[in-house]
Amino acid sequence: MTKVIGVGGVFRRARDVARMGEWYVRVLGINLNLGRGTTFDRSLGSDSLVLRFFDRARSYIGDPEHQNVMVNHVVDDLGGFLNHVRECGVDDEPVQVEPYGRFSWATDPEGNRLWEASPVETTD
Repeated sequence: MTKVIGVGGVFRRARDVARMGEWYVRVLGINLNLGRGTTFDRSLGSDSLVLRFFDRARSYIGDPEHQNVMVNHVVDDLGGFLNHVRECGVDDEPVQVEPYGRFSWATDPEGNRLWEASPVETTD
């Protein structure tokens, strides 16, 4: 069975992105790139972990009134994982291909948008 093999990113809503970013830099010492997010070195697992903030009004990570965080799950086989998701009766969105990987979205039972990523695959 195909499975999740890591977390590729955490995406948070913020009422004030600049203020939230400043707090993470100041309090936690994370060197945030507010435009692209921050990538952490993960030498023990998959390539990177991204932390990024999105304006509260954007729908990219789900319904702005409902969802505050989206988790990017790294999967070992995106095509197989999406087949499994469909077999479980869960709708998914079309695969998007980017230079850094292939991605799709699914929604959990509470309406949270989940991001599935397979950075090593090149075909469906």
